[in-house]
Amino acid sequence: MLTRADKKQAIANISEKITKSEATFLVDFKGMDVEQVTTLRKQLSGLDSEMRVVRNTLAKRALMDHPEIEADLKDDFVGTNALVFSYGDVGASAKALKDYSKEVEFLVLKKGVMDGKVMSKESVEALADLPSKDVLRGMFLGTLQAPMSKFVRTLSAVPSGFVRVLAAKNDKAS
Repeated sequence: MLTRADKKQAIANISEKITKSEATFLVDFKGMDVEQVTTLRKQLSGLDSEMRVVRNTLAKRALMDHPEIEADLKDDFVGTNALVFSYGDVGASAKALKDYSKEVEFLVLKKGVMDGKVMSKESVEALADLPSKDVLRGMFLGTLQAPMSKFVRTLSAVPSGFVRVLAAKNDKAS
């Protein structure tokens, strides 16, 4: 049984994690066994995320510290819930949750919060479908590099064309 001080500490802890995380996802894991939950936690910890099982009443009280999201989330704390706090790449965490929910049908992604805005299940799944940060950086660098490489190829086309003409002239003379 939790004492009043323990409850206060748990509420402060949840509120602090919501503040520190880049995004927070609300999931229902009713029906999952311990092994499945442990596997999910291991996957998330590798992505700089953590999954915390929370009491609904304590989570609702922690949401009072965040009035911008409280109204949209408090009614979703029904059943067996956990909060997933993403401290790093939000897209990778969302993708891990989406992929794992396909493997284990008991895991239900309810909602998410990012930048103080509540995201529906569909928005979280759309976020999961986006390329990762590293892939986006690579695409951006490729876009920046394209004009320069095209310019270099254009510059080298004139001398190489001249060399080919000379080589053809030389072959024809021989």
